[in-house]
Amino acid sequence: MDSISLVGLSLGIAAILLGQALEGGHISSLVQPTAFLVVVGGTLGAVMLQSPLRTFLDGVRMARWVFMPPALSHEEIIGQVAGWSQIARKEGLLVLESRAQGLTDPFMRKGLQLLVDGVEPGRLREVLEVEIGVWEAQMRQSARIWEGAGGYAPTIGILGAVMGLIHVMENLSDPSRLGAGIAVAFVATIYGVGLANLVFLPVAKKLMAHISTLATMREMFVDGIVGIANGDNPRIVESRMRGYVA
Repeated sequence: MDSISLVGLSLGIAAILLGQALEGGHISSLVQPTAFLVVVGGTLGAVMLQSPLRTFLDGVRMARWVFMPPALSHEEIIGQVAGWSQIARKEGLLVLESRAQGLTDPFMRKGLQLLVDGVEPGRLREVLEVEIGVWEAQMRQSARIWEGAGGYAPTIGILGAVMGLIHVMENLSDPSRLGAGIAVAFVATIYGVGLANLVFLPVAKKLMAHISTLATMREMFVDGIVGIANGDNPRIVESRMRGYVA
């Protein structure tokens, strides 16, 4: 559980509600289902329009990383590759074939299998780095749906406010309803700007950070595998991989 995400979101919402209360306003005045429907529904529609279905669904699934980040164990990967390096040095690369079949990560399984197959180190690095590049580009494209939502939400909020003002203008004959009507109209703007800056854009940034970390871990793995292919000393292989860990 990523506690800082939960604390940050709670703090942001609490600060806004507390500010509303300190100014003498009623928190209930910020609860407007119609404005929420306009902003969230309009933003969702715009994001779906800009994204292919698979990209959209992947981006939605990735949102759980904000509170439940993917497992990131540099030490486990370093330990595995260093162990493979020692085995390869003592018994040869073919002994590692059984290890490749037991790996659950498709990328690591492919890398180790190419190593066992005797692929030349330069070509091994080239193949795996191409796969990293394509994977990272796809992941970033999925994460950008939240960035897109952060761009659309404020504008949709303004649209909701204008719609509310149109309704107010239709009731000019009743001045007693104008103040409350205008207040309700601008709640849509609050929803749009608030969701964009408290939820959508921060979620996009956090997902990008996780993707960068995962890509670095893959690059670290590739460096270790190529070191084994070059016949480097196991301690050199481990040392190079530890250079990726902050």
